[in-house]
Amino acid sequence: MKRIFCNIFGHHYTVSKRVTSHIKEYKCIHCQKEVTTDVSGNLSNLTPELQDINRTLERIYERRHHAAQQVA
Repeated sequence: MKRIFCNIFGHHYTVSKRVTSHIKEYKCIHCQKEVTTDVSGNLSNLTPELQDINRTLERIYERRHHAAQQVA
């Protein structure tokens, strides 16, 4: 029934994880479909490969952000 709702009205995504300030992961509140922003800023299905890329980007972003705070 929830998939029918999304097929008729479209997905209702909410942010499920902030990877960086520009890249986020989203989840549909109705059917639980997960997507993420890609390189060009469009939404793409969240595949295991993209999850791995997002984890790596998150680690790099946190290290760089943490190092910048220590210098300041």
